[in-house]
Formats: sequence, structure tokens, C-alpha cells
Amino acid sequence: MNILYEDNHLIAINKIGYDLVQSDSTGDEPLVDKVKNYIKKKYNKAGDVYLGIVHRIDRPVTGTVLFARTSKALVRMNKLFQDKKVKKTYLAIVKTLPPEDEATITHYISKDSEKNKSYAYIKKRSGTKEAVLSYRLISSASNYYLLEIDLITGRHHQIRCQLAKIGCPIRGDLKYGFARSNSNGGISLHAHKLEFEHPVTKEFVSIVAPIPNNDNLWKEFENIL
Repeated sequence: MNILYEDNHLIAINKIGYDLVQSDSTGDEPLVDKVKNYIKKKYNKAGDVYLGIVHRIDRPVTGTVLFARTSKALVRMNKLFQDKKVKKTYLAIVKTLPPEDEATITHYISKDSEKNKSYAYIKKRSGTKEAVLSYRLISSASNYYLLEIDLITGRHHQIRCQLAKIGCPIRGDLKYGFARSNSNGGISLHAHKLEFEHPVTKEFVSIVAPIPNNDNLWKEFENIL
């Protein structure tokens, strides 16, 4: 397990594989349980270990996942996310050059729970929520493009859905229109950085997850990150 940050209040993990963040119908062991076991062993904790899920990333996505080790930290981190005081930076590899090198895009997203998929619309309609992100083209390699994304809202499958809507589905993301899957079953979307004021100490925290090292295309972009 790749630990990016740890103190008495928070712990951040670099999710590098196809791990679930929390349990679902598959019965696979989720990341939250693995982190609890790590804390239990490291600190010789008796009984149940408290661990709050601050935010989630999709199963096929890699990168930073933040947990709270105390209920106080969880409540305060939730408030920071709600107040949009956490800067969330992602990296995405796409095959199609986006319409502009840099832009802020807004859509209105609806979620289909049965299909576990979201749909983006240009105009607001019943049952949709506003979704906003900014992207910037930062490099190209092997006929692919690397985008840096500032996620402003946090909707279901938002980055995947919005990039597909502008004609740039993420590499490997069959659900949102990419032609073929990645060999590892994941998609080329990486939760690269979280920045915020620590909920207890009030110090500035910047947590950076190194890019996946098991994918040759990510390695081609490594030198510019």
C-alpha cells in the first residue's frame, strides 16, 4: 500500500490498481478495509479502527484517496469539500485533441443508477446537476494527449462524462465511448493532487500521487510532471 500522507487526523493513499474504495456487491476487499488493517497493526489498536471516507474515486481510476482518522477530521474535511475549498487536480490521457488547448466547461449531468452511468447535457433539464471543470492541454505523446484537470464540482463520473461530451473520451474508458479497454482494466484518469487547509492544524497540505508506473504511455509523460 502506497501511503502519501499520514498524521493523527488524516491518511492518504495512492490507489494504484483496480481497488474499490468502499465495499460493493462484488465482495472484493475495499481499500477502506486495507487501510484499517494497516492502522490496526501499525498502532497496535485493539477493537475496531475508525476510518471515515472523505472522498471517493471510481474503481478504474488511480491516484489520491483521502481518509479521516477521527470523526472531527471527517466532519471538517466534508465541510471543506462542500465549500469548494479543496483543489482537486486530475490527469487524463485522451486520443482526440480537445477543441481548445485550455477551457472551462459546464454541463448539466444526470445519473442513471441502474447503468452506473452519467449523461451530460448542454442545457439544464429536470433531474440534472451543474458540473464544472477546467482543463489544460499540457503534453502529447504517441498520438495521445495529456490533460490537466481542475475539478470544480464533484459529480458522478463527472470528468469521464464531460470529456466524452466534448469528443475526448478517456483512454480505456469503454463506458464513455473509447474504442478499446486498457490491458489492466483501468482507465487513464489519475487523481494527481489534493490541496487544502488542514482541518485541525490549519497548515497548508499538498498531497501528490505519482503517476502509474505500470503503463508505458504514462511513463512517456513522466518527465513533464
